[in-house]
Amino acid sequence: MKNRVAVIIGAGPAGLTAAYELLKRTDVKPIVLERSEYMGGIARTVSYKGNRIDIGGHRFFSKSDRVMNWWFQFLPPQTSGADTVIAHHGQTRAVNGQESGNPEETDLVMLVRQRRSRVYFLRRFFDYPISLSKDTVRKLGIARTMKIGFSYMRAVLRPIANEQNLEQFFINRFGRELYQTFFQAYTEKVWGIPCDKISAEWGAQRVKGLSLTKAIAHQLRKLLGKRQDLAQKDSETSLIEQFLYPKLGPGQLWEEVARHIKEMGGEILTGYLVSRIEHSDGRITAVEARRADTGEGRKFDGDFFFSTMPVKDLLQAMVPAPPERVREVGDNLIYRDFLTVGLLCKQLKVHDDHVAANSLIKDNWIYIQEPDVKLGRLQIFNNWSPYLVADQSTVWIGLEYFCFEGDELWRMPDDELIRFATKELAKIDIVEEAKVLDGTVLRMDKTYPAYFGSYDRFPEIRSYVDGFGNLFLVGRNGMHKYNNQDHSMLTAMVAVDNIASGSLDKENVWSVNTEQEYHEEK
Repeated sequence: MKNRVAVIIGAGPAGLTAAYELLKRTDVKPIVLERSEYMGGIARTVSYKGNRIDIGGHRFFSKSDRVMNWWFQFLPPQTSGADTVIAHHGQTRAVNGQESGNPEETDLVMLVRQRRSRVYFLRRFFDYPISLSKDTVRKLGIARTMKIGFSYMRAVLRPIANEQNLEQFFINRFGRELYQTFFQAYTEKVWGIPCDKISAEWGAQRVKGLSLTKAIAHQLRKLLGKRQDLAQKDSETSLIEQFLYPKLGPGQLWEEVARHIKEMGGEILTGYLVSRIEHSDGRITAVEARRADTGEGRKFDGDFFFSTMPVKDLLQAMVPAPPERVREVGDNLIYRDFLTVGLLCKQLKVHDDHVAANSLIKDNWIYIQEPDVKLGRLQIFNNWSPYLVADQSTVWIGLEYFCFEGDELWRMPDDELIRFATKELAKIDIVEEAKVLDGTVLRMDKTYPAYFGSYDRFPEIRSYVDGFGNLFLVGRNGMHKYNNQDHSMLTAMVAVDNIASGSLDKENVWSVNTEQEYHEEK
C-alpha cells in the first residue's frame, strides 16, 4: 500500500486538483505531465510586457461549497474586515482577519468583482441576459419587441416536442424571434456550424434552467432588493452577478496550487507531450511522453492514471489500439479551437450613457452579435482585475475568435491577425485604429469539445475506457464534456474519493454537472 504512483496527464484545473487531493488524502504520489510551460490549461494567465491575459475569461463562483472552500485555501477572498460574513448555500461563513486578503498588501487574494456582460448588436449595447427594460425596448423598437413577445408566447403554448438540436432548445425557452435576434449568430460563430446541427445537450449543460420567464423573475427580485451572496445558489449560471477573481488572473491560483503540490512531494514535469499509453489485462500500465524541445522520450509506470488530454488523442495513443468501432468514434470527435488577440489601446470609442466620454465601460465580456465581423467576444481585462494592466491609463482588451485548427484565421501570421482584429473593432465603432498601441496573439487548440460529429456515439467510448479500472478521465477535454472550471475540479475530487475508498466505479465522476445543484442537497 506504500509508494503508489498516479500519472496525471495535464496540469489544468482537473489535473492539478487531482494531484493535490491525492497528496492530502492518500498515500499516492502524483506525477503530472504537462505539454506546455504553463499551469492551469485554458485557465492559465499569460503575461505580455507586464499585461496579463486571461484566456477565455474565468469567473470564480460555484454552487459547490467544496470547491469554494478549496479555492479559499490558496487565495482567501478580499474582505473589508474581521467581521465580514460570506453567505452561500443557505449558510454563512465568517471570514476572519487571518483568512481575508487585502490586495494592497498581498497578491494572494481573490477580488470580489461585479459581473457585467452585454451584447453588442446594431452597434448598440444590450443587457446580457436580455432584460425587458425601457432601454431594451427603445433600442429594439416597439415592433420588434412585440414580435419577440408573441413569439415567446407561441413557444410557451406550443413548444417543439422532443427537442433534438440546439436551435429547438433555444426556441422552446426564448421563442424563435429572440433566438434569431440574440442567440443564433453568436452561437454559430462559436461552433462554426448551424445551431440545428448541434445537440440540444449542449444547451442543457451550459444554459441549464435559464429561460425568459426566469430572467424576468430574476429582474423582479433585483427590483425588490433580494440579497445576493457570493455563491448565489439560486441563480442560474448566466445570471450570476458577483464573482471572485484572483488578483493576478486565474493562472495565479493554479501556479499557487502547483507550488503546494511540489512542496508536498508531488512532481510536475512541463514540456512533456504524451505519445503512448500502454495497457494490459484491463489496466493501464505505463505512459510514454516526449519532451517537446528535444524529442527525448521517458516512460512513466503507475498504479493509477488520470487523463485530461483530449479523448481523441488518448485513444490514438493507446497500445494495443482500441477496437475499430471505438477508434472510429474517437477519430471523428470534433473540437473548436480558439485564439485571443490582445490589444493595448489608449482608449475605447464606446462609452456608457450619462457618463463622461473618456470613462471606461464596466463590462467584463461583450458578446459581439454583429454578423459583419468574425469577432465573437471581447474582454476588457481592466474590469476583471486592474492588476492585470501595467499602465492604468491604457485599456487592455482581448478579442476572442473561434476557429478550427488549420483554417484561415488559425494560420494567419500574428502581425496580420493584429491588423485584422484592429480593423474589425474599428468597423463596428468600438475603437479607433490610431488608438491601438500594441498587440499580441495567443492560440489554444481543442478549447471546446463539440457536441456534433460523432458525439452521439460517445457512450461507446465511455464503455471502453471505463473498462480500465485504474484509468480516470476528468476535466473538460478528458471527458469531452463542456465543463466549467468548478465542474472539472469536482470530477477530479470525486475520482480521488473513489481511490481513497477503494471504489472502481466511474458513474459518480461522469455524473458531475448533470444536475443543476451538482448533487448537493438544497
